[in-house]
Amino acid sequence: MAVAPIIVHPPLGTGGRRVTAHGRILGLAYSDGDVIEFLRRAGLPDAEELLDDPSWVTWRGGRAHHYEAA
Repeated sequence: MAVAPIIVHPPLGTGGRRVTAHGRILGLAYSDGDVIEFLRRAGLPDAEELLDDPSWVTWRGGRAHHYEAA
């Protein structure tokens, strides 16, 4: 099974989720809009369509699209 190139990491205790692509930190997201902007800046103009595609994005820890601390 191939690993998705984009990882949205578990929510931090202070809120927000780290986003990485191929191991490179893209930023700390507090919303889907932040993730989309990070991916757009990384060269993926159709990033909104990729958020729920497991071949592109893996959501680790917590629920997908949830950014608040547990």
